[in-house]
Amino acid sequence: MANTKSAKKAARQATRRTVVNKARRTRLRSSVRKVEEAIASGDKEAAAAALKEAEPVIARTAQKGIVHRNSASRKMSRLAKRVGVMGKR
Repeated sequence: MANTKSAKKAARQATRRTVVNKARRTRLRSSVRKVEEAIASGDKEAAAAALKEAEPVIARTAQKGIVHRNSASRKMSRLAKRVGVMGKR
């Protein structure tokens, strides 16, 4: 357990940040899932719309340090590629 005043404060901040980060990570996963479900349904317009909503969410989670920026970029790239290929099948 934390002994010093500053360590106790850091522990309080960490628990607060954990809750916020968990919410952000959940929002990221939900937005990615919506895109994947739209891709699975075969509706290109819905998939493109879901991707358009998901991209800023993914970028924001990377900017906040919840996921690595390369990981976020890879997610966006792969989703965009899958949405782009939809019309060509």
